[in-house]
Amino acid sequence: MTTAPRGAGGGRPADPETSGVTACAAAAAALAGWVCLAAGPGGGAVPAAAQEVFASERHPFRLVQVAGGLERPWSLAFLPDGRMLVTERGGRLRLVADGAVVPGAVAGLPDNIHAAGQGGLLDVALHPDFAANRRIYLSFAGRGDGGTGTEVARARLAGDRLTDLETVFRALPKARGGRHFGSRLLFDGAGHLYITLGDRGRRHSAQKLDDHRGSVIRLWADGRVPADNPLTATAGARPEIFTYGNRNVQGIALQPGSRLVWMHEHGPRGGDEVNIVRPGANYGWPLVSHGTNYDGSIISRSPTRPGVEPPVHAWVPSIAPSGMTFYDGAAFPDWRGDLFVGALRDRMLVRLKVEGTAIVGEERLLQGEIGRVRDVRQGPDGLLYLLNDSARGGIYRLEPAG
Repeated sequence: MTTAPRGAGGGRPADPETSGVTACAAAAAALAGWVCLAAGPGGGAVPAAAQEVFASERHPFRLVQVAGGLERPWSLAFLPDGRMLVTERGGRLRLVADGAVVPGAVAGLPDNIHAAGQGGLLDVALHPDFAANRRIYLSFAGRGDGGTGTEVARARLAGDRLTDLETVFRALPKARGGRHFGSRLLFDGAGHLYITLGDRGRRHSAQKLDDHRGSVIRLWADGRVPADNPLTATAGARPEIFTYGNRNVQGIALQPGSRLVWMHEHGPRGGDEVNIVRPGANYGWPLVSHGTNYDGSIISRSPTRPGVEPPVHAWVPSIAPSGMTFYDGAAFPDWRGDLFVGALRDRMLVRLKVEGTAIVGEERLLQGEIGRVRDVRQGPDGLLYLLNDSARGGIYRLEPAG
């Protein structure tokens, strides 16, 4: 597949996860044809031409800013009444209604959220029966004995506050430092909650079955461990672990039709991966990798090894993938079944053409247009929504053109 990006791509930061984007004025100056929003302190860079059309291999589309005024937005969820919930990594949960961020923040969040480095308030997901039980789930970097680690709490949304807050999972052991929290949440339609984790910078912990770090967790919605989890009968193993050998998983999505769970994870210097989640599978970190250490030294002589699940797709060099979703809406019929991935490095949206369990093509869209794409979601209207990782962040929507 060929690509049809437009605009400047920007440089590659040394640390694609923690490097921020430029302020609005700098972005507007760097990207020809863009302007800064003047409406409030959260204004970001948006196309100067409201009817600008972007080319792609399958569908021309327009990029529309839905809302601005967000600080480092990390995740997005759609409420049945048309409002949106957005997490800000600094520790605020915001409501968005009628194209504007509601002043103030949702009250009642956990009091041990630790916003430092890559940590903070991270993913948000609605319980599948939210309309009846009003439950939302939040992942975050939580302080505790020994340092910080990924935690998941659930609560009921009542107006602009949370009630009945309870923790359903804590990744153990906790560790010092501020990187590799993973932290995406997914309900699989069968009652299970998947929680993605990172190795917290302790790479060899990803191969330890008595250590949550570097794994994907599967639970029931109330935090109980399913009896058919693959390690429940393994002595010394943590039964919540569903996969291991993962470096830092920041994207997870359910494939329409097959109902397979897919994930992607950050490699080191090169070697970002897309994988299918297999029960009990070892994805190899740090025994094998398509990448190298940041100093250029070799991690492994071969990217494969017996007993290690090979990736469906790997990126060399890295794109620093973030949020991910399969598209199955009606607005873009030729994108149905494709996998969309936000990228922090090269600041773009990546479309992966999927056939069954194989990725057969890739297209890079919006390169350099809104900065680092932190999350991508399909809305209830069948359109694609993006969050950009910026101190002047916003919500953007892709709409069909023509």
